[in-house]
Amino acid sequence: MTEFVYPNAKLIAGVDEVGRGPLVGAVVTAAVILDPNNPIEGLADSKKLSEKKRLTLAEEIKAKALCWSLGRAEPKEIDELNILHATMLAMQRAVDGLSIQPDFVLVDGNRVPASLSIPAQAVVKGDSLVKEISAASILAKVARDQEMDELDQQFPEYGFAKHKGYPTKLHFEKLAELGATQYHRKSFAPVAKALNLK
Repeated sequence: MTEFVYPNAKLIAGVDEVGRGPLVGAVVTAAVILDPNNPIEGLADSKKLSEKKRLTLAEEIKAKALCWSLGRAEPKEIDELNILHATMLAMQRAVDGLSIQPDFVLVDGNRVPASLSIPAQAVVKGDSLVKEISAASILAKVARDQEMDELDQQFPEYGFAKHKGYPTKLHFEKLAELGATQYHRKSFAPVAKALNLK
């Protein structure tokens, strides 16, 4: 793992998102300020961890972090703004929701929300390089997966618990067969297509 050189700042918030690719549900973001005196072992990109490990780490992050916050942008906002701008808005909301204001924000990816009033830096592959971003990716992923499990209970026929809303073969088949729910992103091509078929 290449060493990431941290900015010279005391309170650093890591920010990440989950759910840019799915056809359904919100894009969920998290912002986390870790406590340097209370380290957490095993932080990594949420996609590389088992579900069990993610759930355990999410509880530990919530207990040990100085503060954490979730942000989101709903399907309607995604349709109105587009997924990139909705993601930036959700990231901004996560940072705004922190009970302690950070001195610096590190954001996973290649861009930072333009509306942030705090100095920020984008870190490509940040969820693997920066422990604050890893922590944020875990909280966001756990939160979004739980929402998909809840949606699965409302609409069991779509298989949301299995594919988490991502564009899988099963999801495409169900969209073609059943049409879209009110939680689908209507601006996404496969959903638009399904709506036109119905």
